[in-house]
Amino acid sequence: MPTTVRLALIDVEEFGRELDRIRDEVIAGLGEDDAGYIRGVIAMQRRLELTGRALLFASWLPPAWAAGTAALAIAKILENMEIGHNVLHGQWDWMRDPKIHSTTWEWDNATPAAQWKHSHNFIHHTWTNVLGKDRDIGYSAMRISPEQKWHPIHLAQPLYNVLLALFFEYGIAIYDAELERIPTGDKSPKEALNQLRAVAGKARRQILKDYVAFPLLAGPCLLPVLLGNLTANMTRNMWAHTIIFCGHFPEGAEFFTEDQIENETRGEWYLRQLLGSCNIDGGRLLHLMSGNLSHQIEHHLFPDLPSNRYAEIAPRVRALCERFGLPYNSGSLARQAGSVWKRVLRLALPGPGRPRPEETAPPADELRAVV
Repeated sequence: MPTTVRLALIDVEEFGRELDRIRDEVIAGLGEDDAGYIRGVIAMQRRLELTGRALLFASWLPPAWAAGTAALAIAKILENMEIGHNVLHGQWDWMRDPKIHSTTWEWDNATPAAQWKHSHNFIHHTWTNVLGKDRDIGYSAMRISPEQKWHPIHLAQPLYNVLLALFFEYGIAIYDAELERIPTGDKSPKEALNQLRAVAGKARRQILKDYVAFPLLAGPCLLPVLLGNLTANMTRNMWAHTIIFCGHFPEGAEFFTEDQIENETRGEWYLRQLLGSCNIDGGRLLHLMSGNLSHQIEHHLFPDLPSNRYAEIAPRVRALCERFGLPYNSGSLARQAGSVWKRVLRLALPGPGRPRPEETAPPADELRAVV
């Protein structure tokens, strides 16, 4: 697990204090413009969904089918990425709007919101890129770090990564049940079964909505509507998979052991979030469609700050990194996605083995030593 950073404790904590200042300034400036932003995105998403479904009802005309499917796919992407994911993080709880609140929002996804908040907000954001703790490293199915033990089943991971992309919402829903913890005794079969029942109930509602109710309402356009809904869902799944994988798995993203984060301070937590996260360069449209996870670094530093603020925060975070001599991993979508696929393909094969001692990141006490 190579690392690029060895800082004195005082430097790490000063870095953390600077980030705290940025956070405090943003919170102090939140107001009606921010509230108007999220309400506007929600209104736009709902108009897109209504337009898409209406056009699909006229899908005996090929242009209507294409336009309807595209509008519905964009609506689903916006709902999951910029709205659902960020609302469930509590980014908009400060508005005290019961309709746009992390405790009441249920998103258009097979994963129940409550399970997502536990596995993503609590587990992943707390233990980002910590081997054996962050279950998002390979999603319990793939070998993403050379530190992970190779098994012959990994030979097929390029194939099941494609399948995961196509059916991402269902793969994540099942993954959130943590079935691999049952054999180790870390989770009871009863608890897992209860979670799977919740997943089955949510997935059933999603399937009935998109693949039964709307196609039946379309009458003679049943099959085109069914195909349009399937295409829109798969488009959303593949897009979400790409953006999310580009957040932590491109070249340069670092992984950590539990020993390295023992007695971790706030400054060191910030540092780990930075080193384990990667951004995607792009314009406003990319940021919107990615749910601002194109600013994955800023999102992991400030997961509960409104996503519309990440673009203004990013230059300040980058400047801080330059000041402290820290890496800031950012690249085009093509570069980051290509890097992820290179990693998936390479680590499907045996090796590289565990790095030599001189190549590994130092333990926590050494990280605190003056270099």
